[in-house]
Amino acid sequence: QSSWNSYIDNLIAQSKDVAGNPHCDKAIIIGLDGGAPWTTNDHDHALKLHTSERENIARAFKSKNFTSFKSNGISIEGVLYQFIREEKGKIVMVKKKEHGSVTLQATKTAVVIAHCPERRQQGQLNIGVGVVANYIESLGM
Repeated sequence: QSSWNSYIDNLIAQSKDVAGNPHCDKAIIIGLDGGAPWTTNDHDHALKLHTSERENIARAFKSKNFTSFKSNGISIEGVLYQFIREEKGKIVMVKKKEHGSVTLQATKTAVVIAHCPERRQQGQLNIGVGVVANYIESLGM
């Protein structure tokens, strides 16, 4: 499991802007089937999701049904984020004033989830999430 932790570091590195500032402070990768964590909570930049949060996210991405996210938002680390948009049935973006934003992107077998602190750019976060998700997908996963 901890071998996936290096993907968190890579995602943070990929979220940096031209000045070298990262726009991601924490991330997690979960399995698309059931939401089991691929990364571990002992990583310095682990996004620590409750079991129910991981299961809820995995279920929505597996079914590609984001209705509950649109109407109720998504709970991440106990904070309810508001739905912003969904793309191609595999990318979801949410935001919460004073808490920042979160981008979630599905691969064939996983969901990459990363957090962007308040006053940082979610667009940069999306780049980092996309790089990691596309790489995992290129492995056939």
